[in-house]
Amino acid sequence: MPELTSLAWVLLAVAAVVVGISKTGIPGAGTVAVAIFAAVLPARASTGTILLLLIVADVFAVITYRRHANWRALWRLVPAVAVGVLLGVGFLAIADDLWVKRTIGVILIAVIAITLWRRYRPAPSEQPTGGRAAAAVYGGLGGFTTMVANAAGPVMSMYFLAARFPVKEFLGTAAWFFAIVNIAKVPFSIGLGLITVPGLLIDLVLVPLVVGGALLGRWIASRVDQVLFERLVILFTIVGAGYLLLS
Repeated sequence: MPELTSLAWVLLAVAAVVVGISKTGIPGAGTVAVAIFAAVLPARASTGTILLLLIVADVFAVITYRRHANWRALWRLVPAVAVGVLLGVGFLAIADDLWVKRTIGVILIAVIAITLWRRYRPAPSEQPTGGRAAAAVYGGLGGFTTMVANAAGPVMSMYFLAARFPVKEFLGTAAWFFAIVNIAKVPFSIGLGLITVPGLLIDLVLVPLVVGGALLGRWIASRVDQVLFERLVILFTIVGAGYLLLS
């Protein structure tokens, strides 16, 4: 078992609960967990360690919201996400941790700004975002950021918000999206040396907390209204982007 301080274990435990909540209750909050893992563990190792916890939470999210996914939107994202993931693999092979953080932080801030502008100041004839152009942009960014730092939650949250999905359709579409993409990332993460034996041992300790967080997230989602839900998603997205820019 890796040698970590008591404070480090407490922070990882909190992050594990947040991982579960982000998958079944408040999308975007997962970026906070990514930030905690990156602060406690070596950056590259943290990416592989949290990926496996995300997959555990994905299982609960899919079970909970499997009937609410918008499959048309998911299929539209596939080509761009695949390209983004492959670009992320190449980027990880040459970029240092600081460059990765700054790049993703800038991308997230840009996505937030554009999405809020489109959402709150639409042209009279404008339809909700969700066409092929938006899918290409958000899908590409989502694939890239999820491969590089497991930070696609804010990017895809902005896409699903702009598409104006109801809460359960939002959560169901996001659940299937991340379950499929995160599992597809495992071979690349092993090849890049991101998944390690010490990381697996940490995961074994934290899995029960992820499960608890997922159950708590289900309780939260059943009680939050649409407006508050959207505001929480945007808030956690901004927090995550800010961390990536300033850390």
